[in-house]
Amino acid sequence: MSTMLEVRGLTKHFPVRRGPLQRLVGHVKAVEDVSFDVEQGETLAIVGESGCGKSTIGRTLLRLIEATAGSVRLDGEHVLNQPAAKMREMRKQMQIIFQDPFGSLNPRMTVWETLAEPLLLHGLATPKDVREKVSNLLETCGLQPWHAERYPHEFSGGQRQRVGIARALATRPKLIVCDEPVSALDVSVQAQIVNLLQDLQKQFGIGYVFISHDLAVVRHMADRVAVVYLGRIVEEAPAADLFAWPKHPYTRSLIDAAPRPDPNLKNDRPPLEGDQPSALYPPSGCAFHPRCPLATDRCRSERPVLRDVGAARVACHFAENVTATGQVEASAPPKAFRDRLAVLNAARSQEKP
Repeated sequence: MSTMLEVRGLTKHFPVRRGPLQRLVGHVKAVEDVSFDVEQGETLAIVGESGCGKSTIGRTLLRLIEATAGSVRLDGEHVLNQPAAKMREMRKQMQIIFQDPFGSLNPRMTVWETLAEPLLLHGLATPKDVREKVSNLLETCGLQPWHAERYPHEFSGGQRQRVGIARALATRPKLIVCDEPVSALDVSVQAQIVNLLQDLQKQFGIGYVFISHDLAVVRHMADRVAVVYLGRIVEEAPAADLFAWPKHPYTRSLIDAAPRPDPNLKNDRPPLEGDQPSALYPPSGCAFHPRCPLATDRCRSERPVLRDVGAARVACHFAENVTATGQVEASAPPKAFRDRLAVLNAARSQEKP
């Protein structure tokens, strides 16, 4: 596979103004120095707590929000500095599926009008064949041609999301940003939408940036996972490796916090304490250190660099000390780190069948 999307140093700061004169008092650092690649036909999942910057990353990629700094390339072409005419042409290759399947559709437009608009706008259909292409889109996404005459309020949530997917698919894009596309749906409907997205990916070779907080969906959907905390990627790895043994304490906490379907399973995993710090006043050093049970003085003063650790990229000072089996090497740092890791390892071993 070839690299389709290249993101380097993507940054987005929102200015904060206060007082009667609206003086600038600071910036909310929503996204800070984010870099990753997406190959053709690959799914990169971006996960993290609410407010960590996941959706801002997705919208900044497509220039729905203008970036503060960084670069985005799609098939080698720069995205962030293109003029309006060129950007309009490039938007055919980049689409988005929104979280809210009702709020993202115009309630005054029929499904036919919603799907015909991008086809006609980008010159992908003529007035003579546009109806046939709309019907094909609906059938591809699991709906019927006669659904085209309905309005959004006449559909269920799952059907509305299928319309949103059909709209994103209309221009045959290379990249689709899926901004929590199943979080507003029932569990049974979530499975249908996830299966539909996977089928479309196999059929058309689409690359996905899949934004979600549901790790069960991510485990099923993603090829690679990037974990975001306070606007920065703290760990990125192949999905199987990340779920088998996470190397960053925050990733471990997210996985441990996910509910288990076995009611007889004893949960000895200590919960993650505290709230995510403010992006307006981020902590010094490692942003996760106020909540990290393994934090040391080095974590409080020195920001870890995102670096290669095996098949993963991890921003943790002690990531190299944790082996694939969960053991700590002899060069491991502070005793508090080793003791805490031993507790987590013991809890995990009890959960294995």
